[in-house]
Amino acid sequence: MNTMTLWHISGWGFTALAFAALLVGFSKTAVSGANTVSLAVFAAVLPARASTGVLLPLLIVGDVLAVLTYRRHAHWPTLWRLFPAVAAGVVVGTLFLTWADDGVVRTSIGAILLLMAAVTVWRRRRAGTEGEPEPVGGRAGRAKARSYGVLGGFTTMVANAGGPVMSLYLLSAGFRKLGFLGTSAFFFLIVNVSKVPFSVGLGLIDGRSLLLDAVLAVFVLPGALIGKWAVNRINQRLFEQLVIAATVVGGVQLLLR
Repeated sequence: MNTMTLWHISGWGFTALAFAALLVGFSKTAVSGANTVSLAVFAAVLPARASTGVLLPLLIVGDVLAVLTYRRHAHWPTLWRLFPAVAAGVVVGTLFLTWADDGVVRTSIGAILLLMAAVTVWRRRRAGTEGEPEPVGGRAGRAKARSYGVLGGFTTMVANAGGPVMSLYLLSAGFRKLGFLGTSAFFFLIVNVSKVPFSVGLGLIDGRSLLLDAVLAVFVLPGALIGKWAVNRINQRLFEQLVIAATVVGGVQLLLR
């Protein structure tokens, strides 16, 4: 029995999944947050809960490629500031998945993403300048890291939708393009790998999902290469606009599905 028969996937369905896998690679090396489109495609072709287990290993493949590409640009003080709050968010997300149905999950995350996108746009217009990453110290910086970290851990656990949340945090902290991509690459590699035991325990990752992942993983690499080529041709202002736009599109998709 082949993989497509095992999941009852049509030819068009597999084509959509392959495109979504390619978009995962592109989002990891170019426009973070764009893989919310991949999330929507996977949930449309596969059972909603099962789709998160199939998507997670593909995200990890993309994370590895992103780390290899942007490893010199990571801002580690920001990462260490985020990780404790993210861990708490992952635990809360795991508990949430034990009782919440797909509709509640999608509506909650979609609303959060749209709200945070609006807040980010408002703050950037009010500031009117592009700053450097905030210092690790400072009450305001720590409070922002905790709030975004918990939301990022929660959304990444329940729907692999933490990308837009962390994108908004890094934009609000004033990260430039390469620092943004390097920091998010290490962040999501560590976070996504840490989610694997939880996903296995919830039955979201099993032999069938890994079999499908093995087939789809080959499409992540060309997407990452396209992203690496494209990011050098996108200026900072357009880069930020694309990240925010991808967040809004992802939030709307989650609300409408």
